[in-house]
Amino acid sequence: MALSSKSTVREARFNPDIHVSCFVTRVYRWFILQVLQLSEEFQKLENDPAVGLVIVKANGKVFCAGGDVIEYYRCLLRGEWALATQIYQKQLALDYLVATYTMPLVFLINGAVMGGGAGLSMNARYRVVTENTVFAMPEAAIGHYPDVGASYFLSSLPGFYGEYLGLTGARLNGAEMVACGLATHFVPSKVLYLVFPKKNMLNLILLEKSLYEVDVVEPNTIQGIISKYTQPLLLKEDSVLHRLDVINHFFSKQTVEEILSSLEHENATLKEEWITKSIRSMKAASPINLKIFLMSVNYLLSSFSLFLRVRKGRFEPLEECLIRDSKICAHSFRRTVSNDSLEPSKLELVSNDMVEKYLTKIPEIEGWKELQLPPRDMREKGLRAKL
Repeated sequence: MALSSKSTVREARFNPDIHVSCFVTRVYRWFILQVLQLSEEFQKLENDPAVGLVIVKANGKVFCAGGDVIEYYRCLLRGEWALATQIYQKQLALDYLVATYTMPLVFLINGAVMGGGAGLSMNARYRVVTENTVFAMPEAAIGHYPDVGASYFLSSLPGFYGEYLGLTGARLNGAEMVACGLATHFVPSKVLYLVFPKKNMLNLILLEKSLYEVDVVEPNTIQGIISKYTQPLLLKEDSVLHRLDVINHFFSKQTVEEILSSLEHENATLKEEWITKSIRSMKAASPINLKIFLMSVNYLLSSFSLFLRVRKGRFEPLEECLIRDSKICAHSFRRTVSNDSLEPSKLELVSNDMVEKYLTKIPEIEGWKELQLPPRDMREKGLRAKL
């Protein structure tokens, strides 16, 4: 990660994830250093009275996607589940720091943002995307579940769109991210990456230049500057956001089995590509992790013998969602329920008891400690759908 500065604005730039085919050792060193470096620099900038605004972007075509998964896999190969949990907790602490940052953060997301990258950026105050941005939470397809606070930011989306994204791993483009509330602004990349002829302005983007020149850093000022470079949203005709009412019908079901069954029933008479893809994705995903995700964003409340389904993440503070993620992932790393994250292989073989075990405490004697987050003020949820 590199920092550059001018006036009251600071830029945090970090390298995109290394491709899976690279040596695992290199990925390990990169990931640990990246998390620790980002945490240290964010804290320094937050406490620097000369800084009023921080801009975050990545070097390369990928914003952030996949490096954390490789690191945890490496630890598990060595049987170091407790170490994997400790590293994961540092990642969650960084996500919490960004979400509760006391000064404005502008994330420029011009590429893939998935998994850990989404956990880092989706709770920031300003999230600028382009036509090159791709968002997804595809963890269930690789034997995990959408974590890093996904139960918080996905549960804030319109209707049951968050359940749809988490259970299917569906991809969104930049315009769709703004439309549903995952991003705040859409700026075309031709504006984002305009290169100036002067040497001292090389690699600076037009939007960054305007932000760097601001004298008074206030939310209305930042909002106004970014808005100058935004363009109207143009959702593609086949965007699933046009079918939000249908998504709500399917993904409001109480269980994964009911959701999948209703999709299959609909697909038997009405062949729609997004439904076919959803069924295919869910059937190829880890059954227990699909249920863990649905449990993490929903729960049953008993009141006067009536069971009401509510969206848990919507009513919980972010820190509770992150603490739950820490506990679930510790059990996953520890192999509490199964030695294979893709087992049981069928939904009907996954019992409620299995899922609930992921919420139980692990004895500290085994090297596990519950995630401790410092008390910080959380802004009002920043996700606002444009639909």
